[in-house]
Amino acid sequence: MINIALPKGRLGEKVYQILEQAGYPCPAIREENRKLVFENPAAGVRYFWVKPSDVAIYVERAAADIGIAGKDILLEYQPEVYELADLGVGTCRMCVAGKKGVRDRRDQTLRVATKFPKIAKSYYSAQSRDIDIIKLHGSIELAPLLGLSDVIVDIVETGKTLLENDLEVKETIVPISARLIANRVSYKFKHPEITQLCRQVDEYCRQT
Repeated sequence: MINIALPKGRLGEKVYQILEQAGYPCPAIREENRKLVFENPAAGVRYFWVKPSDVAIYVERAAADIGIAGKDILLEYQPEVYELADLGVGTCRMCVAGKKGVRDRRDQTLRVATKFPKIAKSYYSAQSRDIDIIKLHGSIELAPLLGLSDVIVDIVETGKTLLENDLEVKETIVPISARLIANRVSYKFKHPEITQLCRQVDEYCRQT
């Protein structure tokens, strides 16, 4: 059995559809119930839903053989896993955003509000930019509006929230999408099964 960690929400549902169509269905997962684990011995898979930011932890610590995590999670937490494929879903981008028309004054320390401090530090370190990281967990867009920060580093999908709050994208740091990841030990000991799954997923994605 291949143990697969799926991220809860729309992304997980999209990814399950891909896996289902690629030959790894599990009918019980579509039933109305409160189960946490779903398996289909005939297809050789066991699925479970987890919080998106926890997928990499389950995979890294071998509770799951493979999982699907956003590139943002992989860049921020840098788990010791293998990145096997870009599934091409859940696409968005990690950006620097701030108030419209306000320019960065490079003679001052830049205050950066974000849920992704490692990504922000890495990005500005490459520019030798002096920054002050303000880690937040809620509505990041509020920080520059209330003067808590100069800019934010966050995921932008449509940009609608920024637009409605008189903010704009200043720079794009990196494109983001869902990645198929594997536990390093599982990849060694379940190599035939995992590579077969990757092959079938790749074939399905090429046809759609």
